[in-house]
Amino acid sequence: MGILDNVERGLERAVNGAFARTFRSGVQPVEIASALKRELDIGAVIVDRDRVLAPNRFVARVSPKDAARLQGMGETLERELRGVVLKHASTQHYQLLGEPDVEIRSDDSVTTGVLVVEASQVEGAVDWVAVIEVDGVRHELSRGTTTVGRGSDCGIRITDNAASRKHLELIWDGSAGIARDLGSTNGSKIDGQRFREAALAPGIVITIGQTSLVFQLAPGRSRKAAAKARPQASAPTTVHQSAKPASKAPSRAASKPASKPEEMPSAAADSIDQDFWRGL
Repeated sequence: MGILDNVERGLERAVNGAFARTFRSGVQPVEIASALKRELDIGAVIVDRDRVLAPNRFVARVSPKDAARLQGMGETLERELRGVVLKHASTQHYQLLGEPDVEIRSDDSVTTGVLVVEASQVEGAVDWVAVIEVDGVRHELSRGTTTVGRGSDCGIRITDNAASRKHLELIWDGSAGIARDLGSTNGSKIDGQRFREAALAPGIVITIGQTSLVFQLAPGRSRKAAAKARPQASAPTTVHQSAKPASKAPSRAASKPASKPEEMPSAAADSIDQDFWRGL
């Protein structure tokens, strides 16, 4: 990073901090998407004529208030933001050392409305973990069997009166799993159809009474950065009006397409708000 880059970031930090104190507006998903694309462009390094490496690990630090609102959208938001990274990397012919990962993290030192993105290159695959989302609460599945129901001894307890004490069991072996109804009175459904046993796939929604259980694969947060991790924090970005996506920087690679990064597990494309993603 050059001297001019440091000066520009310093000016942005001062101006955005002043706006945040004045307007007190919250960070929006579209602003995170724009910041991710900017960090990809800033962090891209030309290795040779046909190879441009870009960051693949991003931590978006926001205030606790903004974090509570954004994290309340569940895994869907982070999944769509990973899609933004993949799309922009493909458009600009960037190569990633591994699967992209975007984490929204609460930081007490960040003012409401301010966004700080840290980008780094992390070599290797993401450690995916299986989770069940119930009413916005994420439950990580351990290897083996997890029971779902109203009973106090269930691994995932729900308060739906239509659920049996031991209604459903989820069997996960670390790479694949199944959902099995335990002979419940009201049954378990997928897409309105009752089932006895069904395979678990990212995005599948199991309904018990009025309660929905969503199975997803989420990035593990415990892994350490590999030897080539090079963090680079962006200047804070403040949203005080409707933010517009950042314009795309011209491609700095030759016309030959770069190889595609490793694919992430497929997932149902749950919509956050389509207005956020238009033009990204």
